[in-house]
Amino acid sequence: MTTSSASEASRPMTRSEWVSTLPPWRRLLAMLNWRPVYDIELETEQLRTRSLESEKRTKQLESEFELRELERDRRLKLLEIENKRLAELESRLDDALLLNADSSSQTPPATGSN
Repeated sequence: MTTSSASEASRPMTRSEWVSTLPPWRRLLAMLNWRPVYDIELETEQLRTRSLESEKRTKQLESEFELRELERDRRLKLLEIENKRLAELESRLDDALLLNADSSSQTPPATGSN
């Protein structure tokens, strides 16, 4: 069975592990139960971790927002192109209707075959 380094890194350091990382003079102070520095360092590390997570989430949200803006711009361009195409078709239809109306209103004169 192998242990993952990620789970070890995410677990908080115990007091004895922390004391073992200190220089000898600090170990002596820690043995005398003088520990406000440990608490401060632990809180600082937790704050640092939360800050990094917050930064990651912020970057993720910013990139999602940018992707949405790009998609919106792309759709707007497609709609503008479609609107221009429809305006041209409408103009052609209007011209064709006017031409048809003009030609039907100019009926040939009736012949006198009563």
